[in-house]
Amino acid sequence: MDDAQRETLRTYLSERAGGDVAITRMEPLTGGAVQENWRLDITVDGGPWPGEHALVLKKDAPNAIATSRGRAEEYRLLKWADGAGVTVPRPCMLCEDPSVIGAPFFVMHLVEGEAAGHKLARRPDDDELAAALGVNLARIHAIQPPADQAAFLGAPPQDPARSAIATYRRDLDALPDAHPAIEWGLAWLERNAPTLGEAVLCHRDYRTGNYMVGDDGVLTGILDWEFAGWSDPLEDIGWFMAACWRFGARDREAGGIGAREAFYDGYEKESGRSIARERVGYWEVMAHVRWAVIALQQADRFVTGGTANLEWALTAHVVPELELEILNMTEPG
Repeated sequence: MDDAQRETLRTYLSERAGGDVAITRMEPLTGGAVQENWRLDITVDGGPWPGEHALVLKKDAPNAIATSRGRAEEYRLLKWADGAGVTVPRPCMLCEDPSVIGAPFFVMHLVEGEAAGHKLARRPDDDELAAALGVNLARIHAIQPPADQAAFLGAPPQDPARSAIATYRRDLDALPDAHPAIEWGLAWLERNAPTLGEAVLCHRDYRTGNYMVGDDGVLTGILDWEFAGWSDPLEDIGWFMAACWRFGARDREAGGIGAREAFYDGYEKESGRSIARERVGYWEVMAHVRWAVIALQQADRFVTGGTANLEWALTAHVVPELELEILNMTEPG
C-alpha cells in the first residue's frame, strides 16, 4: 500500500470514526493466499471512538480465486457469527468503495495468539480447546441469516454430498493431467454418498490453522470465513478431523490438538444434537479429495496461469500424500 493510499485510508477512517485518526502502524501480516491482511494500529483524537485501537484490515488480494467470497460477503458472515456468540474478531467497518485503497476492504479488531497449525500441533494434548472448537462450530451451524441479506449464499443444495462431488469432478476435469487416485476417491464418494444430508451454514474451512489460540491456551478467534456457505454440517466436522489438517499429530484426531470425542462432546452439548459418527469418515474422505483438487488448482495457476505466488507453487507437493490417504481410507474391507 503506497503513501497516497495510506493517506486516503486515514481520511476515510477519520470520517467513519468521527475524530482525527493517526495511523501509527501499518504492515502486512503473514498468510492469506486469497486476501491481504494488514496490521493496522490507529489513534483516534475525539469523536465517539477515542484512544488507541489495534485492528486488522482485510482486502482482496490480486490473486484472489473465484470460489473465495469477497470482503463485503465475508464481513457480513463475520457480523452474523459475532452476533451468534461465535468467538471471532469483532468486525468494525466495511468499505465497498474501491477508490479508497484500490479494492473493497473491512476492518476488525485484532485478536492475539498463535494460528500456525504446525505450532499448535506441537503443544500438549488439549481436550478443552478441542471441546471449545466443537462448541463454536455448533454455534456456526445454528446461525440463521436474515433472508433479505443472505441472497449471496445462494440456495441450499438439496444433496450436499453429490453437489460437492460434482464440483470437484468438474474442477479435476479442467486440469491438464490425469489423477487416477483422486478419480477413484470421487467414484468411492459417489457410490457411498448418504441419501440426503441437511444443509446448514458451514464455515467450510474450519481447521487447525484457521483459528487463534492465546498464550494461555484459550481460543481467541475463528478466522478466514471466505469459503462459508450452505452444506451438510458433517462436512465441517470431517474437514476438521481429516488427517491432512493434523500437521503430523495423527494420534490427536481432533485437528492435531486433542481427542475426537472431546470435540464431539463440545459440539453435541452446545447443539443438542448427536453427531452421526458412522458418517464422519465419509466426509473425511471428501476432505482429502477436496484439498487434493485445491492443491492441484493452486499449482496449475502458478505453472500455467502466470500467478507468481510461491505458496501456490509449493502446494502441489502435498498431493501424493493426500492421494495415499484417499486410497488407504477407501481400501475395500
